[in-house]
Amino acid sequence: MSSYLNSIKKHTIIVADSGDFTNIKSLRPKEATTNPSLILKAAQKEEYHHILQNILKNNKNENISTISDLVTVAFGKEILKIVPGRVSTEVDARLSFNTIATIEKARFLIKLYESSGISRERILIKIASTWEGIQAAKILELEGIRCNLTLLFSMAQAIACAQANVTLISPFVGRIYDWHKKNDANWKESEKSNKNDPGVQSVTKIFNYYKSFGIKTEIMGASFRNIGQIISLSGCDLLTISPDLLKLLNEKEGEAPVNLVINNNYIEEHDYAKNLSEHEFRYMLNDDAMASEKLSEGIRLFILDSIKLDKIITKMI
Repeated sequence: MSSYLNSIKKHTIIVADSGDFTNIKSLRPKEATTNPSLILKAAQKEEYHHILQNILKNNKNENISTISDLVTVAFGKEILKIVPGRVSTEVDARLSFNTIATIEKARFLIKLYESSGISRERILIKIASTWEGIQAAKILELEGIRCNLTLLFSMAQAIACAQANVTLISPFVGRIYDWHKKNDANWKESEKSNKNDPGVQSVTKIFNYYKSFGIKTEIMGASFRNIGQIISLSGCDLLTISPDLLKLLNEKEGEAPVNLVINNNYIEEHDYAKNLSEHEFRYMLNDDAMASEKLSEGIRLFILDSIKLDKIITKMI
């Protein structure tokens, strides 16, 4: 009998959300994503210390920022030996509100990959979905540098990303779910499962908007808390999933239904077909307490993990 994982793969590209090569090899996803937290977690494993040691040995005169980039790209290159598709590599979250610095960092990361013989078509540069990040992605896409706009929690961010013609967005299902569970005084867990999950509903809304208006930007649901959320979004362009949840899906026998299908009445029901100016974007984002809080929190947490990785590198030096 087929597993849920195999049946979802028929309609959705499965992406491993991990920096651990062993997990990626065992689950054979088509693509993989990383972020500062995942790179930090992998870098602390003894079996991967040789990667850091080799970089430090060959780059003694480089600054910490450059060495951190080299470490991140080194993990990306190893992952690309395993997956046939793309890997997402994240720009330092400390640059989330600096358009010019984000562009320069993305170009540098691509240069590191290309100097190793890896085509830029196999790389997605991950950038936080701030206004500054989205504008950086708009310019990078014109240069053939494909971008994955991450930490996305709202329709305002999704619309702005579509305007910028970014390659892919990563709406965070689980973190939306976490916020509502914490802040909704009338929360009833039994009523917030599957299609009623607020994170699932957010991705569904973006999916219908993009598909109804013929927007080419790919949608990759991310940050899942349970396999029910994943199954509810079967049919999405891509889903990036942690190794633990991938294993649970692989162990679940049966045929997963295709739950995410285009709502042909969406255009009539919603008036989102407009170009957002900067002030409109900021107003909409600020008006969405969940999105503004989770975006800020996500950036802070990624920065903390980047700082921890810097400290590990400094100690090794």
